[in-house]
Amino acid sequence: MDHSQRIAKLAADKLYGSDQASQMLGMAIESVSPGCARVTMRVRADMVNGHGICHGGLIFALADSAFAFACNSHGDNTVAAGAAIEFLAPGREGDLLTASASERWRVGRSGIYEIEVRNDRDEAIALFRGRSHQVAGRLVDE
Repeated sequence: MDHSQRIAKLAADKLYGSDQASQMLGMAIESVSPGCARVTMRVRADMVNGHGICHGGLIFALADSAFAFACNSHGDNTVAAGAAIEFLAPGREGDLLTASASERWRVGRSGIYEIEVRNDRDEAIALFRGRSHQVAGRLVDE
């Protein structure tokens, strides 16, 4: 494992270890690499809204978690400065949703990340775009 991949893995492990929200929602990090992350979440009965579909806020939370793991993968303390989501199709109870985050641009202390959420039938559920901002300190030491 090269140095940058090791930093990405350490950063994701550290963040996830204290991320009680992602843990409570049953999210799992499937993969992480510099600027990228893939996170899954199974839609449970308690995640379904009054329309019988996955609550949009929980789909946002899944995408936001993948965004967090991707933008912190360089080892710097990085937070969200903004985000937007487009819902394309409903998530349903029992679906395994996968959020795949990719770094599109990173200069200085700012970055742009795109996250696609798909179900286990490979149908697009949502598109999320996040803007990151690096704050003081390192998440992990090199």
